[in-house]
Order: sequence, then C-alpha cells, then structure tokens
Amino acid sequence: MTDSQSAFVSGGRRQKYLGNRGLIALIAFLSAFVPLSTDLYLPALPGMSKYFQVSAEQVNLTLIFFFIVFAAGMLFWGPLSDKYGRRPILIAGLAIYSLAGFLCAISQDINQLIAFRILQAIGGSSASAVAMAMIKDVYDSRNREMILAWVSSMVLISPMAAPVLGALLLGFTSWRGVFVVLGVIGFVALSGSLALVETLNTRYTGTLSQSIGRLAVVLKNPGFLSLLIVFSLLSFSSMAFIASSSYIYIDGFGLSEKLFSLYFAFNALGMIGGPMLYLRLSKRFRRYSIIIAGFISTFLGGLLVYHLGSLQPWIFALCLFPATTMGSCIRTPGANLMLEQQEEDTGSASALMSCFGILMGSMGMTVISQEWSNTIRILGLMNILVGVLCLCLWLLLSNRPFVKQIP
Repeated sequence: MTDSQSAFVSGGRRQKYLGNRGLIALIAFLSAFVPLSTDLYLPALPGMSKYFQVSAEQVNLTLIFFFIVFAAGMLFWGPLSDKYGRRPILIAGLAIYSLAGFLCAISQDINQLIAFRILQAIGGSSASAVAMAMIKDVYDSRNREMILAWVSSMVLISPMAAPVLGALLLGFTSWRGVFVVLGVIGFVALSGSLALVETLNTRYTGTLSQSIGRLAVVLKNPGFLSLLIVFSLLSFSSMAFIASSSYIYIDGFGLSEKLFSLYFAFNALGMIGGPMLYLRLSKRFRRYSIIIAGFISTFLGGLLVYHLGSLQPWIFALCLFPATTMGSCIRTPGANLMLEQQEEDTGSASALMSCFGILMGSMGMTVISQEWSNTIRILGLMNILVGVLCLCLWLLLSNRPFVKQIP
C-alpha cells in the first residue's frame, strides 16, 4: 500500500432508503443545480433590469458572480467530501442554498440581490462538487458512461423546462416568486440528501489543509489536466448563449417571454438528446472519432450563426442546434475520460471538472455581456473559436501516453 493509499479508510455505499433509481434521480437533481439556478429566472432578467432601474450588464452580474463563486465553492466542498463524506457536505451546502433563495426573494436593491446570489452560490456549489463524485463512488468504468449519459439527459431537461416554468411563474407572480421557487428546490434536494446513505467507499484521513491540497495533486496528473482543459472550453460558448439568449430573443427579435422560452427549449432539446445520441453512436464509432465530430459541429454551428443567425429567430435557433447537440453529446465521454484518470481524490477531481467548466463559462458570459453592436455574430465567433481550439488540442493531446484510455 502506498503512502497516498494509506490515508484512506473504508466506508459504505448501499442505499437503504433511496434505492438505485432514487440515487440516480438525486444525482441528476444535484447536477442540475447550475441550470436550475440560472435558467429559471432568465425570462425575468429584462424585467429585473427595469424594476431596479439598472443596466442589463448590472443585472447580469447576478449570473456572473453566481458562476464565479459557485466555481470557487466547489474547490472547497469537493476535497472536504473526500475527507468527511458526501452526505454531510450536501446537507450543509443545501441548507445554505435554500436559505439564500428566500433571501434573494426579499432583496430591496440590485446589490442585495447580488450578495444573496453569492451566498446561494456558496451553498449550491456543494451539490455540483459531490454529484459526479457519487457516480464514481458507485459505478465502475464499464457502467459509468451509461449512467453519466442518463444523468446528463435528465439534467439537461432543466435548461428546457426552467425558462418555460420561469415564464409561467411570471404570469402570476414577479421575479421574487421565482427565487422563492429556487428556495423550495433547495429544500427538496436537502430532504433527499437526508435520506442518502453515504456513497464514499474510502475517506481521506489527512488534515483539513491537506485535504484542500489534494487539488494540487490532481492537477499534477497530466492526463487529467490535459482533458480538463479541452472539455472545459466547451462551456465558454454554451454559457455565453445562456446569458445572452433572453436579450437576443426578447430585446433583439422582439419576442414575448413565453415565446422566448419555447425557442430556448428547442435548443435545450438538442442538449437533452446529446448524451443519448452518444450512446447510440458509441455502438458504431470510436469515442475518439465522435469527439472530433463534436468539435467540428461546434465550429460549423458557429459559422452558421455568424452568417445567418441575425435573419430570423427560427433561423438563429436552427443554426445553433448542431453546436448545442454535439457539444452535449461529447460531454459524456469527456467526463468519463477525466474521471478515469484518477483512482483516488474523486471529490477533488469532480470539483475541478465542474469548477473549470464554470470558470470558462463565466468568461464567456462576461464577453457576451459587453455592449456589442451585433451580439449574435459575437456568439457565432465564440463557437467558431471554441470548435477550432478544442479540435486542435484534442488531436494534439488525446493520444499521448499519459492519457489513460477506456477500452
């Protein structure tokens, strides 16, 4: 036994209350906290800007700061979950998230709302830090990819359903009611976490500072780091679309909030179908080739958006569809490949995966939130850039000997 292995002690996995299906449902719910926490109030963003009498860029800070703090929070919760277990981390974080949701609902100005969103991000980041680690805890590499695909599809229903639900909520309540719903969502997840039986099989027994230090150990793994860079870049353009979608459809094309939610749901359908598409394609094609096709589709989608996206809202939605579908498709093998690079420190690895993706997404959201003369063309350029860069990095790094492959 190595020195690293000796710092771990055995734990339990069996689910007495949730069962296997309940565990998968809980993991999917936890994984959906980012889209639920953002997409649900996307239709309310223009109205919030008018209510607080501030610019769209200031209102977008409730998204941008949420993502930045959410990403940083995962780097705290992830290593702690390797030391203390997944369940106590979830209970603590979700209690904070639920409370913060209700506080957001009573905000009196934009600064208060931003502050409470930061608190909500701190709590909610525990869910994303732990969810993927739980999959690695319970499932071996052969079954993990299928579970990742199913969970991803279940999770990606939220980008489609959340704006529709948000628009419906705005029909009989204000943006404050939307944040009350987020508080309730946190409470539901907290209830599920209380029923959870600990999934962690081995616990790190080092000190608290040593637990946080495991992040550096994981980043020193060249196989994990190279894949982390490649697949995190996808979030740069995908989250830029999330941040700009309501302004493109409502302010740019002049659509109603309800009609916007339907167009947004169309692109979300591609995201939902992506993981299932991967499972079908993987029966006939190599994982390596599917990932190449995904990056090429992102590039081609960007070209279409750049040249044709400004014509009509339905044309914009159709042009973006290849990028959203294939981008979602290749996240499943990308996540499994990254998890396979680490035998231990799964919480730290999972936290870094989510953190890097959200940081890249925050950068994309910051770029798209600037006062561009043509936001649609900028979004197209972002997809072009991501497609080309990811493809080049994948071809350069994926076949190196330090990257552990899955048969």
